[in-house]
Amino acid sequence: MTLSLDDIAWHRSVGQLIDALDKPNFWTQLVRLLDQYVPFDSWVALLFSADQRPQVFAECPAADGSPDQLFQDYLRGLYLLDPFYIACREQSRTGLYRLSEVAPEHFELTEYYQRYFRLNVVSDEVQFNCQLEGDRTLCLSLGSKQRFSGEEIALLSLIQPWVLGLLRQRLPYEINEVVALAPAPPQADWRVQLEASVQQLKGAQLTARELDVGRLMLSGCSSKEIARKLEISVETVKVHKKHMYSKLGIKSQSELFSIFLQAQNA
Repeated sequence: MTLSLDDIAWHRSVGQLIDALDKPNFWTQLVRLLDQYVPFDSWVALLFSADQRPQVFAECPAADGSPDQLFQDYLRGLYLLDPFYIACREQSRTGLYRLSEVAPEHFELTEYYQRYFRLNVVSDEVQFNCQLEGDRTLCLSLGSKQRFSGEEIALLSLIQPWVLGLLRQRLPYEINEVVALAPAPPQADWRVQLEASVQQLKGAQLTARELDVGRLMLSGCSSKEIARKLEISVETVKVHKKHMYSKLGIKSQSELFSIFLQAQNA
C-alpha cells in the first residue's frame, strides 16, 4: 500500500490529537486540524442535555477577546430555538449534520435567525453529534460565513469517524473537570421557567401546549410542521396561536420573540 504525503500528515496529526486528549489545548488543536481541510469561521464544543442548559467545553475566542454577548443570550435560552438542539432532543443520533437537514421550513424568516444566527453564525453551520448515555449529545459545531460546498461536506463526512472517536475519548476528561467543580443542580423544565417568566412579565397564564406552539413558531416551524410534531391538527395550532397572542396582548411573531427573550433574562 502506498500512502501519499497528505495521508501521512493526516495520520500524524490524529496521533498528536490522541496524545493531547487530556491536555487543555485539545479543542484548539482539533479545530486547527479541521480548518486545514475545510475552512470555517467559528466553532464551539458543547454538551446538550435534557435537563440542563448547554454546557460549553470550548469555543472560538471573540475578535477582541471579550465574551460574546450574543452567545450568552444563546446559553440563557435562545438554544431552545436552535435547530440542532431541537433535532437532538427530538431524535438523538450520532453523525454529521448540516443546517439544511435540521432547520425548519421558515427558519430564515424567524427573529432568531435575523437577530442571532445571521449575526453570530452568519451563513451556514455543520455539527458533529456524538450521542451519549443519559439523553446527552456531545457536539462540535462549525459555523461559516459561506455555504459549505458539497465537496467540503463530503470531506467532513469522510473524516467523521475520526472526529467522533476523538470526541468520545475526550469526554471523560471534560466530565472529570466538571465533577471537580460543584455540580450544577438540575434545571426546571423550560416550560415551567418560561411560564413563570411570562406570568411575571405579562400577567398571562399560558398553557403547556401554547408554550410548545410558541416555541416551535419562533424556531421557524410552519403550522403544518407544528401540527406534525405535536400530533394535532393545523386548525388546533391556529387556535393555540390566537389564544396565546390574545393573552399576551401582541399581534406579531416579532413581539412574541421579544417576550421570549425578556423571559430568559428575567
